[in-house]
Amino acid sequence: MSYEEKGTWVFLVVSVAGYGVYLALVLPQLLNGTPVGEIDYVPAVLWTIGGSIVGAIVLRILVEIVVPSGSTRGDVRDKEIDRLGERVGNAFLVIGALGALVLAMFEAGYFWIANAIYLAFVLSAILSSVTKVVVYRKGVPAW
Repeated sequence: MSYEEKGTWVFLVVSVAGYGVYLALVLPQLLNGTPVGEIDYVPAVLWTIGGSIVGAIVLRILVEIVVPSGSTRGDVRDKEIDRLGERVGNAFLVIGALGALVLAMFEAGYFWIANAIYLAFVLSAILSSVTKVVVYRKGVPAW
């Protein structure tokens, strides 16, 4: 497994775990009937994003210690895979931005707008990573 592919796996795991922690912190408040305006979601967003960044760095280092890569230099194939994965993932950023825009137009609360954007970022990271992993396994498609 290449250095870049290992990094993709780490990014995928951390993205899912970070959002899972966020949901575990915020969703119970929402389900318990706490008014949306009173849910303190901002610290949860900031801590889970910060924790994901730190977690990704630490996990990436641990992966390299346990299973060292022969080289950290990417080749042409790695660049093509990264480009394809990022293009696919960016589609969810656009969808999320449009969703947040629509929510703002309908004057939805900040909670819903922020959560739409955060979900778009997470879905973008997951979709991008899954695309990259699949392409690493199946090969770069010849369009």
